Amino acid sequence: SLLPLKPIFLIYLLPIHQFKATTTLQSSRIRNLRKLQGQNKVSTFRMRGGSLWQLGQSITRRLAQSDKKPLSRRCFASEADLKKTALYDFHVAHGGKMVPFAGWSMPIQYKDSIIDSTVNCRVNGSLFDVAHMCGLSLKGKDCVPFLETLVVADVAGLAPGTGSLTVFTNEKGGAIDDSVITKVTDEHIYLVVNAGCRDKDLAHIEEHMKAFKSKGGDVSWHIHDERSLLALQGPLAAPVLQHLTKEDLSKLYFGQFQILDINGSTCFLTRTGYTGEDGFEISVPSEHAVDLAKAILEKSEGKVRLTGLGARDSLRLEAGLCLYGNDMEQHISPVEAGLTWAIGKRRRAEGGFLGADVILKQLQDGPTIRRVGFFSSGPPARSHSEVHDESGNKIGEITSGGFSPNLKKNIAMGYVKSGQHKNGTKVKILVRGKPYEGNITKMPFVATKYYKPS
Repeated sequence: SLLPLKPIFLIYLLPIHQFKATTTLQSSRIRNLRKLQGQNKVSTFRMRGGSLWQLGQSITRRLAQSDKKPLSRRCFASEADLKKTALYDFHVAHGGKMVPFAGWSMPIQYKDSIIDSTVNCRVNGSLFDVAHMCGLSLKGKDCVPFLETLVVADVAGLAPGTGSLTVFTNEKGGAIDDSVITKVTDEHIYLVVNAGCRDKDLAHIEEHMKAFKSKGGDVSWHIHDERSLLALQGPLAAPVLQHLTKEDLSKLYFGQFQILDINGSTCFLTRTGYTGEDGFEISVPSEHAVDLAKAILEKSEGKVRLTGLGARDSLRLEAGLCLYGNDMEQHISPVEAGLTWAIGKRRRAEGGFLGADVILKQLQDGPTIRRVGFFSSGPPARSHSEVHDESGNKIGEITSGGFSPNLKKNIAMGYVKSGQHKNGTKVKILVRGKPYEGNITKMPFVATKYYKPS
């Protein structure tokens, strides 16, 4: 199977103290996590705390308070320093509550509550602006072998017009970022990287590309800053988009890619997403992005709604999808993150990617920690909440958590020691220092509805 695109992400310039974008973990926290991994050597790293759900709920509560003006000044004081997508004015005109996010001014929600928006996506549909993400193309007769030095996917084994989730790894086997890659042709790879990882990812690719080309490799790249990216998700995604193109979308399955005319513009269309629903990510020339958004909303007769990053976060959590910076980081391997399926069979035999020795050993011996899902009682568990066994021993940590609008219960994901990861295992989850009953469960929490051949 193929998981959908997962963009995200790092929150910049948000001066509400409980939503700091990056927090350097204290050495005790690092040691605790390293103990779970069975390692003694401690290295400094950075983790992003909180979640978009928390961010959205906090902003929503504050906007409802009487001191809206002071809050507005605090949150948006650095607005002039933020980048804006082609849809910025469109968001504002439609009531979007704009917040700083990964160096961009992005809508956290619109007039609907985050709960209502989350439910509407699964019942009808949602339109997201994800143009803060970075789309790029690798071209040349050696673009495939070049990319395979950096990611765990079997890129060579992909048929033209198909794609896969993959992970960029470092020399220690940790995740630099996750990305959906598409083989357009044997000499053209299209990929999208997370907004908060853009600079890091591009520097990493460029460094290795220079070395590859110095040895005679034929590869070049183009960053698609001239394009915007929209995500149309939910049951109405296909019927609504079908009104705007002559191509038969029923022949485009989950994970497949096509260049086609949509609403009069040449678009890159991938049947994928970050919600667990059927849907599409549409790369459109930026000058046509607003017209396309208007056309989609109009053709849906109001059922597909503009949806912000708050609901996007709760949707991806319900679908059991990782958020880079919370659920994946540079010290977490694809095996530990539960993405073993993304490591191609040929790659397991041949290696050839950064950190292959570490990852292949984990595949053989098993990882020391594993990503799992949780149901919990009490208040919603948040990032860094400790997970204890029934005897009170720490066995892991929550990385993402919140209330599920569709299940109407608290859900979370995180990491526990191997051996403690079995479905149904009872645990205690500490929220503000108080233990609450919980249990480990399989993910996704909400069944996925990807469009696949019957």
